[in-house]
Amino acid sequence: MTEQATQIQPAEYAVVDAEALRAWVAAVFSSIGVTQEDARTTAENLVASDVRGIESHGVARLGGYTGRVRSGRTEAHAAPVIVHETPSTATVDAGNSLGQPASKFAMELAIAKARQTGHGAVAVRNSNHYGIAGHWAMMALPHDMIGQAYTNSSPLLVPTGARVAVTGTNPIAVAVPALRERPWVLDMATTVVPRGKLEVYRRKGLPLPLGWAVDASGRPSDDAAAVLDSMDRRAGGGILPLGGTALFSGYKGYNLSVMVDILSGVLAGSGWGVHVDGLHGSENEPAGTGHFFSATRIDGFRPAEEFKAEMDAYIRMLKETPRAEGEARIWVAGEKEWELTEQHERDGVPLYYKVIENLRAIGADIGPRFDLA
Repeated sequence: MTEQATQIQPAEYAVVDAEALRAWVAAVFSSIGVTQEDARTTAENLVASDVRGIESHGVARLGGYTGRVRSGRTEAHAAPVIVHETPSTATVDAGNSLGQPASKFAMELAIAKARQTGHGAVAVRNSNHYGIAGHWAMMALPHDMIGQAYTNSSPLLVPTGARVAVTGTNPIAVAVPALRERPWVLDMATTVVPRGKLEVYRRKGLPLPLGWAVDASGRPSDDAAAVLDSMDRRAGGGILPLGGTALFSGYKGYNLSVMVDILSGVLAGSGWGVHVDGLHGSENEPAGTGHFFSATRIDGFRPAEEFKAEMDAYIRMLKETPRAEGEARIWVAGEKEWELTEQHERDGVPLYYKVIENLRAIGADIGPRFDLA
């Protein structure tokens, strides 16, 4: 399921050319001292989110990124450094850089190690928000590898039975190649929804569906602005884990979040739980965000072409499952995003008018001027 809005009138969106948007976002980062290569890497990830229909993690977050760099909370010139290594694993210190360049470096390293040993795994410490997780897992696809990407975040998830957020939305992304079918790409938060979805609802003045979040007392809340404010102040409340309440097995999502935190934080030697201060933190310390990436060679188990052909059959089995009454289609992970990507790369990316207003303000403040819509 994408974040593409279905409840908003099309007039509230304007269409922007995808490549022009990438170039403009990269130019903004370059103007505040980020290297051209890192600026392009970060821009590609942010725009990829909007192109794939995930407006919660796209260019709407640009102000948060640039604000951290300009204030010094994120280092503009830091380069990732390998601090521990074996033939198949490594730990990378991002140097408090933007999360995207560190993630690209780490995933490329995991792929290189997998090429040599069959499987590569790289943990990253001392990083920042890295955008959509699926973008990094998908880097393994052209190499006939299965890619995985994880990251922790500042406390946003309220554990089952609690009323205070202590772990992040901590997404899980897995990308698996196929032969003729589109790759299977899972990219999901371990909460009912990611924080960005609450921001979308706040931006559009919509009430939250009950069951997404709780207030400071642990009661269900439909007020996106109040929940976000309370979380930012660490005053209690937050987003429910995947599944929701204990009645619907929310403890499973809660512990999936913990698993990601262990790999991305504890194993990486980075921040974990309440010690992570992410994109929206108000203190002056570094975020301490951690990531974990892996790449696995398919031909370490069976011939890659044989596997991909069988993945085609598996995907078709899912799509051809008898549909429930009233359902027009069975979707598989990543399919909606692939179709939206094709549409938006061809026809342009729809951006909500408040996002465009924000981009114009960034352009007027930092430069270059935003004149794409």
